[in-house]
Amino acid sequence: MRKQGDVRAWVRNNAVTVMFVLLCIICIIYSGQSMSYVIYEMFGRLSRNAFIVLALIIPIVAGMGINFAITIGAMAAQIAALWVIEWGVGGFGGFLLAMLLTMPIAGLFGFLIGKLLNKMKGQEMIGGLILGYFANGLYQLLFLFIFGNLIPLNTPGLVIKGSTGVANTIDLTYGSGGGIKYALDGLWKLSFGPALYICCGVVAVLLLILMLRKHLSAKKGGITIGILAVACLLYQIPAVASLFSMVTVPMVTFLVVGLLCLFNVGIMKTRIGQQFRAVGQNRTVANASGIHVDHVRVIAIMISTVLAGWGQLIFVQNMGTFQTYGAHEQVGLYAGAAILVGGASIRRATNSQALLGCVLFHLLFIVTPPAAKNLFGDAAIGEYFRVFISYGVIALALVMHAWSSIQKKRPENAMAEAGKAS
Repeated sequence: MRKQGDVRAWVRNNAVTVMFVLLCIICIIYSGQSMSYVIYEMFGRLSRNAFIVLALIIPIVAGMGINFAITIGAMAAQIAALWVIEWGVGGFGGFLLAMLLTMPIAGLFGFLIGKLLNKMKGQEMIGGLILGYFANGLYQLLFLFIFGNLIPLNTPGLVIKGSTGVANTIDLTYGSGGGIKYALDGLWKLSFGPALYICCGVVAVLLLILMLRKHLSAKKGGITIGILAVACLLYQIPAVASLFSMVTVPMVTFLVVGLLCLFNVGIMKTRIGQQFRAVGQNRTVANASGIHVDHVRVIAIMISTVLAGWGQLIFVQNMGTFQTYGAHEQVGLYAGAAILVGGASIRRATNSQALLGCVLFHLLFIVTPPAAKNLFGDAAIGEYFRVFISYGVIALALVMHAWSSIQKKRPENAMAEAGKAS
């Protein structure tokens, strides 16, 4: 049985997640939308947003807070996408080329960001946010003046008619094979039922292999396999199956998201991953242990920025177009809010928290406009509410972090922490 103090601590640590679950339930009830439609929309948003939210985990573990500079990684991806369209390379090959081009651009940007953030330790989040605004000015100079003027663009529709600079909206269908629109999503799509069976089967086989090699306890593996079996059995119920009747699963996209989850877990078991954790827990102790703290922090930001660029490519290929001067602006805000909604903090984050937050945050985006229209007669209220929520949840996380830091500095709490450590 949980102690009363444990319950209070759990509620305090998961207050944002609980609040969002309640808000989502209320909005679903008043939205008037069918659950099958909500689930359909949810899968679409999850497939294009999950990757970029997962890109935030490594800097958080390394003690750098939420990397709002992922906006710059998104800019790098859009530069790469522009070149792929200009060269007329389409299909999956064009998407891979865009990923390859994004790596050095985002890696260089991440290196410069990391170097600068090392000069402002303790203020990384506000630094990343301001860097995003600064980089946006350079980005607009590049796309409005340099591209189409100093660097000619010959593809129809890329340049503003009667002027210079890149057009406001870029259509990703240019190029061979329909461009890079749905280049990843369209590789392999299945209805929800077959996708569920394949995923559960693959996971069950992997769990059995881990159990046979003694990397996973039989108890944990057995429980997980049992949950997978129950999920497959539940889908046999017609009422449950009808909820997912509209869902088509882009298998390769979700496979890529799964690979990123495995990467986040795997890298933490390596030497650099242990250094991320050590630096995130205490920079002074890590430095005394012989860890090059600044070097580790730069690596964390570089990885996050490159992953954010790839995440933006997944996003834009799903949309089929992107707003040249606005598609990247809210990336950091929405991804940061999503991971906080899942129960992460600016000091700790996991794959499950990132995915749960992505589901809850975007679920609220789906159901608030119709709920606001039914309750207040104006769908715009829902739009205002979700923007308020986006900023509010980040502000709440910062306040809770500051309050927690003050509590730890109190003499009685500091003595208790020292006693636990000894």
